[in-house]
Amino acid sequence: MQFLLSSELIDQIKALINVKDDKGLQELLHDVHHADIAEILDEVNGDEATYLVRLLDSEQTSEAIMELDEDVREKLLDQLTPLEIAGEIEEMDTDDAVDMIAELDDDIQRAVIDQIEDEEHKADIREMLQYDENSAGGLMAKELVRVKETWTVAGCVREMRRQAEEVTRVHSVYVVNKNDELIGRLSLKDLLTSTTTTKISEIYIPKVDFVNVNDPAEDVAKLMQKYDLEAVPVVDENKRLLGRITIDDIVDFIKDEADKDYQMAAGISQDVDTEDSILTLTRARLPWLFLGLLGGVGAAAIMGGFEEVLQNHVILLLFTPLIAAMAGNVGVQSSAIIVQGLANDDVKGSIGNRLLKEMLLAMLNGAALAIVLFFFVWVSEGAVNYAASISISLFVVIIVAGIIGTFIPLFLHKRGIDPAIATGPFITTSNDIFGILIYLYIAKLILGI
Repeated sequence: MQFLLSSELIDQIKALINVKDDKGLQELLHDVHHADIAEILDEVNGDEATYLVRLLDSEQTSEAIMELDEDVREKLLDQLTPLEIAGEIEEMDTDDAVDMIAELDDDIQRAVIDQIEDEEHKADIREMLQYDENSAGGLMAKELVRVKETWTVAGCVREMRRQAEEVTRVHSVYVVNKNDELIGRLSLKDLLTSTTTTKISEIYIPKVDFVNVNDPAEDVAKLMQKYDLEAVPVVDENKRLLGRITIDDIVDFIKDEADKDYQMAAGISQDVDTEDSILTLTRARLPWLFLGLLGGVGAAAIMGGFEEVLQNHVILLLFTPLIAAMAGNVGVQSSAIIVQGLANDDVKGSIGNRLLKEMLLAMLNGAALAIVLFFFVWVSEGAVNYAASISISLFVVIIVAGIIGTFIPLFLHKRGIDPAIATGPFITTSNDIFGILIYLYIAKLILGI
């Protein structure tokens, strides 16, 4: 039965906390899933959340803490002592433990690590803190099941039982040689159907996908997506087995990257959320808003250069917002498709080929829209020359906007810059300016002004 978080339950929990009924709280929340515990921690205030974390077993709360939004988790950890944080970390897989510790200040990090009693866990955490968070090493967990090729099936089963106690979920069993180098994987079916004296070297599968500890996280995500992997082993330069990356970590990474790209496309230059301070949100939004302001000033300056034309031909002024909007929309569409293709590694061929394809597409779309606009202006204004100048301008503007929207993200990608920056305000503003300039210049030529 699905857990239902209701206002009545939250009120009950708050009441039990208020009277410090620890036994009642433990009985109420004993069988609640860690994801639901996270929702409860998110609903109560900071002091109440701290009370619950200190009361409940770390096996239950450690995973719940990692389910919280980063800002909520930060406030909660500020209320806990280094010893209490270390107690939560003791129950976590190394990848989650490193993620939590990395969010702490340097002095708190050292204090927390010193309080961890499990020396092996402590050493693993210190090792993993050295890796870039967006690399395979930053995503991997040290917990896995490994067996040596020299073991017999009987010895292998005994060792697997021991190792599996430290692993939340066994996705694969990896086979290593005497130097701890990854040489293959073990099929559970082959293990169960072999005699107890059979050597692992006789039954293991030598083919196994793996990643280097320094590989970018994006490459790991593409590999796991391509081959539908639930987990992938991580090795060092000498192919020594270091850890594994599971699909849930990759999903979290992809979600975080998608959130960042979405914010960047919307003109937000930092990773923020609705709970951040007004000052933080302002710093994230203001640079792109300033760019939009400059674009508006530029467009106004261009229109000022055609002041006499607009005064004598007011109909051109009426359609200026339409031209600017269409230029921005086409540019954003083109750039969004390219950025998505680059993210999925679907963009093939040279920049020239992509530009040619986009230009042909823009010509087709532009022609259809220009024809509709031509008849609209002709019917509404009764002037063929104005209809022709406005519709031809729209046709050219759409082509130029499509080319700009395609070229800029491809160019940025070639230069190693995140192409997501090309979408949103950047493309819209630039195409607004070029669109108005092209529109007024073509109209002036056609009308012979």
